[in-house]
Amino acid sequence: MFDLIGSTCALYLTKIIGAAVVWLIGKWVISKLLSVLLKSKAFAKLDPSLHSFASSAVRILLYIILIISVIGVLGVPLASVIAILASAGVAVGLSLQGALGNLAGGIMLMIFRPFNVGDYISAAGGEGTVKEITMFYTSLITVDNKKITIPNGSLMNANVINFSSEATRRVDLTFSAAKGEDISKITGIMLDVMNRDEKVLKDPAPFARLSGGTNESMDFTLRAWVNAADYWDTYFNLTQKVTEALGEAGIKAPAVRIINN
Repeated sequence: MFDLIGSTCALYLTKIIGAAVVWLIGKWVISKLLSVLLKSKAFAKLDPSLHSFASSAVRILLYIILIISVIGVLGVPLASVIAILASAGVAVGLSLQGALGNLAGGIMLMIFRPFNVGDYISAAGGEGTVKEITMFYTSLITVDNKKITIPNGSLMNANVINFSSEATRRVDLTFSAAKGEDISKITGIMLDVMNRDEKVLKDPAPFARLSGGTNESMDFTLRAWVNAADYWDTYFNLTQKVTEALGEAGIKAPAVRIINN
C-alpha cells in the first residue's frame, strides 16, 4: 500500500515538476520570441497604430498555447479541459461583457481606422494625441501631458473628432470692437495681419467680416486656413497680432473670444 502511495506521489510529483519546467521554459521562449518580433523588419513595416495591438494579440496567443502545453504535461485529458473551458466560457463571457466589448471595439478600430497613433482626437469625453492602441484600451496624451485611458468599446460607440485626419484646418476667431468704429478699417486690419502671416494659406483666401453685435459692440469673424501642424501656432499668433494691430490703430475696446477650436 505504501509502495502504491509512494509511486503515485512520485508520478504526480514528476508531472508537476515537468509542468513547472515547461512553464518556465515557455515563458522564456515567449519573451525571446516577442523580443525578436518587436525588432523584426516585418513588424517595423506595420502601421504604428498596429504595434501595440499586434504584440498584445501575439502574447495572448502564445500564453494560451503554453497553458495548453502545461495541462498536457500534467496528464489532464485535453478533451475534458476543452469541455470545462467551454462551460466556463459562457459564465466568464457573461461576467466579462465589458471586456469582450472592449476587445471587439479594438478589433473594429483596427479595421475601420478612425484614427492612428499620433493623431489628435476628441472622443468619449477625452481629448489628446493618440499614444497607443491596445486590444482593450486606447491611451491619449493631453496637451498638458496627462494620460487618458479610454476603453475601446466606448470609442466605437462615441463620436470621434479627428483633428489630424486632414492636411489643413481652419482657425476661427471672433473680435469685438466698440459700436461706431469703421467697419472697413477693422476688416482691413484683420486681413492685413493674416496676409502677412507666413503660415496662413492663400487658398482658401483669409476671411474677415462683420458677423454680429450688440447695442454696445460689433463682432467680427476671422477665418484663416493653415496646415494642420501649424494650427495652434497660428491660432495664438493671430490672437495676439490682431489684438495688437487693432489697439495700435486706435480701435476702441478690442477683445477676443473663441467661437470653436
